[in-house]
Amino acid sequence: MRVLIVDTALGACTACVVEDGRLLGVRSELMTKGHQERLAGMVRDAVADAAKEAGGGFEAIDRIGVTVGPGSFTGLRVGLSFAQGLGAALDRPVIGLSTLDGLAVSIKPVGLVAAVIDARRGQVYVRLFRDGRPLGGPEALSLEAAADRIFHAAAGAPPILVGSGGPVLTETFPERLGAAVLARLPAPAPEALAYMTAVVDPAAHPPRPLYLRAPDATPPSRLPGQPRPPATS
Repeated sequence: MRVLIVDTALGACTACVVEDGRLLGVRSELMTKGHQERLAGMVRDAVADAAKEAGGGFEAIDRIGVTVGPGSFTGLRVGLSFAQGLGAALDRPVIGLSTLDGLAVSIKPVGLVAAVIDARRGQVYVRLFRDGRPLGGPEALSLEAAADRIFHAAAGAPPILVGSGGPVLTETFPERLGAAVLARLPAPAPEALAYMTAVVDPAAHPPRPLYLRAPDATPPSRLPGQPRPPATS
C-alpha cells in the first residue's frame, strides 16, 4: 500500500510517500508557521521523488494520512484542508491521525510512555501508553495533574516522555519526573504516521480536528457598527 502523509500540526511541515514501510519521497522542514505557503510544493516534490524511485504519481496513492491534533490550530487546519481536497480530487480515503499517538509510535514504545505536547497556559496535552497500548484517551491536563498521572502510572520505573511537553514537566517537577527519559521529537516521525495510515480503519479515524480544550479566541460581544451596551453602575 502506498500512502501520502501530510503533517502540519506541530513543529514541522512534512509531506512524505511511503509504500509498505519503504520511504519513497519526503520533504520536511521545521516550522511553526508558514505551512500554507510551503505545503503544496512539498507534497508535489515528495510525490515526484516517489515516482522516480518506484513509478507512479498521484494516481498511485492508495491512502492519505493527515495529522488532526492536538496541536497548532492554524497548522492543522492547513493540513486538513489540503489533505481533504486532495483526497476528493483523487477519490482516495483520508485518515485522521492523532499527534499524540504518532509521537508514541515514533519511538516504538516499551514500558510506560507519555506522549506530551506543551499546550501553554500551564497545561499539556497527554496520552499514556504501556508497551504500545493506550491507557486512556487523550487529555488536556494541568502540569501538576499530568506529572501526578505519569508518576503514579510509572510505579517507580523511569517513564519515557516524548514530545514538547516532556522537558516542561521534568523541569517543573524534578522530584517526581527527574529520572524520566526524554525523547525530544518536534513532530511524529513520517514513517510512524505512514504505518498508522496503512493499518487503521478509515471509518474509525475521520479527518476531523482533535481539540482537547476550548479555543483561546472568543466571539465578539457585538457586531461591527453595533453600539456598545450601556455601562452598568
